[in-house]
Amino acid sequence: MSNPNEPAHGADGSTEQPRAWWKRADIYQIYPRSFNDSDGDGIGDIPGMIENVPYLDELGVDAVWLSPVYASPQADNGYDISDYRAIDDQYGELADWEELLAALHDRDMRLIMDLVVNHTSDEHEWFQRSRAGEEPYDEFYYWREGDPAEPPNNWDSFFGGSAWSYDETREAWYLHLFDEKQPDLNWRNPAVREAVYEMMRWWLQKGIDGFRMDVINLLSKPEGLPDGDPDGGLTGAEHFMNGPKIHDYLSEMMAETVETVDREIMTVGETPGVSVEDAQEFVGEDGDGLSMVFQFEHVSVGDGDSKWEAGEWHLPAFKEIIERWQTGLAEDGWNSIYLSNHDQPRMVSRFGDDDQYRRKSAKLLGTFTHTLQGTPFVYQGEELGMTNTPFESIEELRDVEAINFVEEAIATGDAESYADVRDAIEAVSRDTARTPMQWTDGTHAGFTDGDPWIKLNPNYTSVNAERERTDPASVWQYYQDLIALREERDVLVFGDFELHYPDHPSVFAYTRTLGDERGLIVLNWSGESRSIDVPDHVDPGLELAIANDDAPQTLGTTLELSPWEARVYLTG
Repeated sequence: MSNPNEPAHGADGSTEQPRAWWKRADIYQIYPRSFNDSDGDGIGDIPGMIENVPYLDELGVDAVWLSPVYASPQADNGYDISDYRAIDDQYGELADWEELLAALHDRDMRLIMDLVVNHTSDEHEWFQRSRAGEEPYDEFYYWREGDPAEPPNNWDSFFGGSAWSYDETREAWYLHLFDEKQPDLNWRNPAVREAVYEMMRWWLQKGIDGFRMDVINLLSKPEGLPDGDPDGGLTGAEHFMNGPKIHDYLSEMMAETVETVDREIMTVGETPGVSVEDAQEFVGEDGDGLSMVFQFEHVSVGDGDSKWEAGEWHLPAFKEIIERWQTGLAEDGWNSIYLSNHDQPRMVSRFGDDDQYRRKSAKLLGTFTHTLQGTPFVYQGEELGMTNTPFESIEELRDVEAINFVEEAIATGDAESYADVRDAIEAVSRDTARTPMQWTDGTHAGFTDGDPWIKLNPNYTSVNAERERTDPASVWQYYQDLIALREERDVLVFGDFELHYPDHPSVFAYTRTLGDERGLIVLNWSGESRSIDVPDHVDPGLELAIANDDAPQTLGTTLELSPWEARVYLTG
């Protein structure tokens, strides 16, 4: 791998200033419970990750984003943390984590840890002492006294129902924007902020390379916690998304943590509900100092008032969103590029064709994420073309959000049984992306010798890493080539973005330009053959760099595209 801190070279051969390593990086997300189980208990663990560091290195990724492995009661699969400085027993010990960090660093890969500080577990020592009214923890969370039958305001939880629960011990309500076992920290309290910063510095001193910041734009709540608009989608969101002091908190956080170390630290903030203009305040020279944000506009295209109403989406609308983000952060900022993660359905099922053209559409989607301006994130199994998993009953579900949705739909009469909401669950529930990594066609897909914590996708006998790594036409081999191509060609990392044919219903075409370097990316996002003319100002002599089907080596003036065909042409 190239040195991410080496000077970049301009198109004329001149040496420029070093560019941040995370701009060049390809980042791979590991969901710990489902990656690889080394001890046969059915749950993935850190020793299982260590076993597969060579796999990640061979694929070509530059960094690993590790979803939470901290001590947790697992009410929300680790996003309910009871001890920020301890590794959960089911994943291993701190010594195992240190071995993983060393193994990655030995292969010039970096480690990004998940930072979850909007809320803790209700089993965290801070909350236990807070509910007892013990100083200085009594105001570490949002407590409100009042009628046990009347929540303090009308805010909704992201997981359904009220965002408030009544605690009999303290005889008061506490706020939780997520599960009732995930009480929100009171960021108005300076002692809370310093406790969080001290914890972050502890992890930085252990040698990590960055933080993925969970729902980081929800930290600030307005004084008085006023009622929200009940007709505005998630009730209360206008108050707790990008709240009044969010930029004060994040600027302070960066100054107290990331800016205290002498190496480049990557920070990516998960920021639901942000616009391009909002994002500009989080990133860039005049922003809070975050490296980039995760936005949700593109993966929510076609959705109704909630994620469970995901409907038909249209490519021109998707292209408009992508163009707006590509150009909006081009001058001062940086994009994160993803189509799937632990909270999203498998991208080939959401945005591709997971049946006849599973392999080909998976390659097209990978081409898309690796040829835009920004840092691509690969979610485990994406490189295999893994698909959504069928769930036949509520008993097969593990995600608290999905279970709550089903139970609430039945309780309110919106559904008579699980069968009435099964399509929605299988289309967009988080469980669809959390089934075990498919390593082999053997027992339990090679994930575990025990009983998996969640069901396997039955297609593991044909879709698995063992098969993909030996097939030269596989999705895995294509991803390996994509990652290498992006690393070799600066135009695919830093080039300007220009969209072509914005209204075409099935072809997504754009150019990338950096000095004298030019690239044309053409994606036939459909199951039908298409023909388009090459834009007039694009050099017809551009040469084919990668494609997921047989294609002419030189661009020419007309493109005849087969279903789900992807091509990348570059300056020779």
